Amino acid sequence: MYPAKLKKGDEIRVISPSKSLAIIAADQKQLGMERLESLGFKVTFSKYADEDASSLSNPITHRIADLHEAFRDSKVKAILTTIGGFDSNQLLKHIDYRLIQDNPKIFCGFSDITALSNSIYSKTGLITFSGPHFSSFGMEKGIDYTFDYFAKMVTRSTPITIQPAEYWSDDRWYLDQENRTFHSNEGPRIINEGEAQGTIIGGNLCTLNLLQGTQYMPDLENTILFLEDDELSNPPTFDRDLQSLIHQQGFDKVKAIIIGRFQNASEFHPDVLKGIIHSKKELDHIPVISDANFGHTTPRFTFPIGGMAKVAAENGEATIEILEH
Repeated sequence: MYPAKLKKGDEIRVISPSKSLAIIAADQKQLGMERLESLGFKVTFSKYADEDASSLSNPITHRIADLHEAFRDSKVKAILTTIGGFDSNQLLKHIDYRLIQDNPKIFCGFSDITALSNSIYSKTGLITFSGPHFSSFGMEKGIDYTFDYFAKMVTRSTPITIQPAEYWSDDRWYLDQENRTFHSNEGPRIINEGEAQGTIIGGNLCTLNLLQGTQYMPDLENTILFLEDDELSNPPTFDRDLQSLIHQQGFDKVKAIIIGRFQNASEFHPDVLKGIIHSKKELDHIPVISDANFGHTTPRFTFPIGGMAKVAAENGEATIEILEH
């Protein structure tokens, strides 16, 4: 199921299925609202979105109530998550998937939200989106690329070719909006050449792997995997997590892998990642592209989980096109 695209006047509901809106600075919340309102959208917040849960997420019953109400409310046309965290997978067995199936709409977030996005797609067939949180729009500088691709993805139905960003950043912008560090972007790197077309699955790798062996894990057959990880990952951890995914049923039918840019703390030299990929014979026959603009660095493009993509990695040129979303 493809959710209806947004138009001016549509309502976006912000919910907190992982960490709470209470940890987001007031000025960043205000800027996030203004950015979305500049597109003509109305922004509302769920009942428990800013419940103060200290370092933990809100109670499961409250998070589920907000999720269900956002899908149930006919005035709401899109749902944005506040931010990531570590425990949105607590919600999976409590979700009314029939309710979601009967009320399809845009659902967007990344990082820990990977568990929800892929589970919803797997259980209902609804295309979900890996893209910015509501809190992402509170960034003052370096937000244009992220904002542009989000807007394209949620308002248009035509194919979208992903262009590399001119720069990227891995600083803690939410702590210091003025003193930012931006790096020139060399574009995506080709590890294995080839062409492929398939259904997009993925997001944060360690979170996606939480679904292994459960009813919530998407089918991997004929997919293009978009994978990224945060600063808690490093080469041995990523190697192990990728190997675990390779062991899943249907992986032999995966068509390609696109890897998002790693954070500096992960200490991922390009040759190290190339060595990991080349050590796995299961990947020899498929295109593998790294340093794409998604993940925990900024900026990031939005991609549809369950949508269709076409990738080409030949003669030093890597292209990614979102065909259906």
